Amino acid sequence: MAANPVTEAKGGKEMDIIAVPSRVTGDVENGESNSIHKGSNEEIAADTVAAASEYTPEQYRKLLWKIDLYLLPVMWICYGTQQADKTGISTQAIFGISKDTHLVGQQFSWLTTIFYLSYMVCEAPANYLMQRFPLGKFLSICMFFWGIIVLCVAFGKNWTDLMILRALQGALECTISPTFMLITGSWYTSREHTFRAVIWGTSNAGMNIISGLINYGIGTHAQQHPGGLAPWKGISFFLGALTIVDSILVFFTLGTPSEVRWLNADEKRAAAARIVSNQTGTDRQKKTEWKWDQAIDTFKDPQTWFFFFVQIANALPNGGKTTFGKLIWVSFGFTSLETLVKGTVPEYLFSIVWFLIAGITTLKKPNLRFYFMFASLVPAFTGMMAIALLPNTGNLWLRWFLYQITTFGTLPGLLIWTFLPSNVAGRTKKSVTSALLFIAYCVRNAIGAQVFQAKDAPRYIPGLTICGVMYGVEFSLMVCWRTYYAWQNKRRAKKIAEMGISPEESARIGAMNAEADMTDFDNIHFKYQI
Repeated sequence: MAANPVTEAKGGKEMDIIAVPSRVTGDVENGESNSIHKGSNEEIAADTVAAASEYTPEQYRKLLWKIDLYLLPVMWICYGTQQADKTGISTQAIFGISKDTHLVGQQFSWLTTIFYLSYMVCEAPANYLMQRFPLGKFLSICMFFWGIIVLCVAFGKNWTDLMILRALQGALECTISPTFMLITGSWYTSREHTFRAVIWGTSNAGMNIISGLINYGIGTHAQQHPGGLAPWKGISFFLGALTIVDSILVFFTLGTPSEVRWLNADEKRAAAARIVSNQTGTDRQKKTEWKWDQAIDTFKDPQTWFFFFVQIANALPNGGKTTFGKLIWVSFGFTSLETLVKGTVPEYLFSIVWFLIAGITTLKKPNLRFYFMFASLVPAFTGMMAIALLPNTGNLWLRWFLYQITTFGTLPGLLIWTFLPSNVAGRTKKSVTSALLFIAYCVRNAIGAQVFQAKDAPRYIPGLTICGVMYGVEFSLMVCWRTYYAWQNKRRAKKIAEMGISPEESARIGAMNAEADMTDFDNIHFKYQI
């Protein structure tokens, strides 16, 4: 029986069986014996795989509780703060920032577009730096400086000032989502990815509720005391200060198992052993080397392009809603203050409930992520198209309901990201895929802000229609993506059976391949989560 971490196919490299001369020799299919190149990395890999069976379920449960206790509250607060920072410009729009800084035409839209263009340009170098430096410390520094920038927005006098600040903010905020994806992948099993990502993902809505109520208080105070601090400036002071405090929490708590200080040596070993079945590799070997072969192979993998184009389809409507959502509520007939308590707060509460339903269900029953995405896109498409087509007179609460159900469409945006730690192996490949994923996110968010044109106010019918169409495109792409994963799993299972390798041995070999930093594309024993 084959017991080697990698296999070699005659006639060159195949998609699922790879020849790596520096690490292996021989040919499994011809019955020859392979071996990994000897060295400390092999010893660490073997120890990690062997350790998986050394700890009891009770020990793993206690460790998981400790991991959750340290990571999830901080991730929830920080991710929610980031979302509030990013979308704060939308709230500031209804509290006078456009008037006070003399914005005209599409200048307000460009404040969002420049944010995402900067985010996009800096994503690739940021992902490279994430592989070279400790994740938690790197993110902490970025958060500290973008907190200062958010504070400085309050001192913006004109469009040029705001454009510069938003560009700098985007350059630094581009680090948080890929960092959180890498952290999630380094601590949790594939089955746990969705629920944990959903927990910190709900902070987008949760923190927006909290910040929305605080902003409501700021706005109410400003109305009662005219001539005082402009409410949009107060929002910048609040969000900037909160971000700086968050950066300190990140410095002392977040990172991969090998980086944090709140685990002892044995707990770090157990944390790595707990996720070895993912076959995406652990961080015990501190893989900081940039591998160009993995970077190149990323572009050859069809999975990469599903990530890219599905993200584009998803981000366009969500990008438009992020920037113009509150203005759409106002177009229904709500006042600026009513928009916060009757529009966005119920919207965010609804989002939290739907996210938690998806997270809990996928934790108990794996391989349901795609079905939840399908179920989310149907009402999002229906609501968006109906709002665009309904007459603007009357129907206030019907339009309220239809816009609320478009919130379903935010769930696929998060679930797409959860496939990154679950289905992409190889540290460099993860970094490149992550960069492409978030570049796609930025491209469509930047375009999404431009889809809603000032000349189309207050109903923004063309923008709403385009968003509805993109939900339909996203649905079609996801059907193809799931079909691809299912086909790959079936194809690989057939090859492994033909090689005479048992499921248990295949899992062991796959885990060793992952610890040797082999990619999912090359590891025939890797099974995609669907």
